[in-house]
Amino acid sequence: MLDNFYANAEVSASGHEWSTAGYASDFVEKVWPINYGHRNTKFAYPAEGSFLAAIPANGYLWDRAAAAGVSYRSYGEFVVDNLPASAPPVTAVPGLRGHLDEQYRGWDLAYPDVRRAARFISELRRFEAAGDMPRLQIVRLPNDHTSGTLAGRPTPRAYVADNDLALGQIVEAVSHSKFWPQTAIFVVEDDAQNGPDHVDAHRTVAFVISPYTRRAAVDSTPYTTCSMLHTIELILGFAPMSAFDEVAVPMRASFGDKPDLTPYAARPAAVDLNERNSASSPLSALSGRLDFSREDAADEQSLNRAVWAAMRGAGSLMPAPVHAAFVRAPAAAGDDD
Repeated sequence: MLDNFYANAEVSASGHEWSTAGYASDFVEKVWPINYGHRNTKFAYPAEGSFLAAIPANGYLWDRAAAAGVSYRSYGEFVVDNLPASAPPVTAVPGLRGHLDEQYRGWDLAYPDVRRAARFISELRRFEAAGDMPRLQIVRLPNDHTSGTLAGRPTPRAYVADNDLALGQIVEAVSHSKFWPQTAIFVVEDDAQNGPDHVDAHRTVAFVISPYTRRAAVDSTPYTTCSMLHTIELILGFAPMSAFDEVAVPMRASFGDKPDLTPYAARPAAVDLNERNSASSPLSALSGRLDFSREDAADEQSLNRAVWAAMRGAGSLMPAPVHAAFVRAPAAAGDDD
């Protein structure tokens, strides 16, 4: 259990940059607040290959893989889905061209994550038959964003249950595969959506899943998105992409020195995946005014309020986001460092 893990980013526009490059460019950090949630068509979505100015100076994780001769593949990350849904996705990022699964659906909240998981698992079976698979694989499961309480869409808990089940199915399949003894699965949200966490609005859910992971243990080391990136870089032999991932604390405390090859079994969903919002759902009218067609188009606090009301009741007051500062204690007098 990782109870002290924090997303470096504020929103998805910068979050996907931090999660794959160890920082977001000055262009991205300046443009996303203008673009975010305001339907301002003057400033387009500033990430995932939208602009050359957004590309980090040292590239992305897949560029490091290419430089190191490490095979890689993207499932829904940094892609744009074409219409109709059967059309293959495309990417504006040069390093991912030729490395996409063209049957894996990217951002589309009308498309269940369990179908994405099924597609990934079918690819895993193909790789098993071939005897090898890409060493670096990036898999996107977007449905934990939810559509708030928009009438006709899945409820927030149904969306998150779909997201959880899909992740469980992927982990189950990988842990039963021939690749499991040499595999580590890193799971993180690209941002925490400025949520009402009582510690900090950046604290988020993260997992490290591997035969070498310490099971039934709590790792309370302060980690960030860049800590996870640094750990991946150490495993695959990549050079750091920025000063942030270079100095981030690696997740060594999450691992032991003896493998436990026991596979995982996905738990069935505990809620109805087909549960839908109605016009009488809390803040349904507010959700109806939000744009869920792409990431970051819905105002974050309005969406957070709708999700909170759906889970806690229409009359429940959502706490304000907490923005705490985390600093190391100064060394005592006479200490060597």
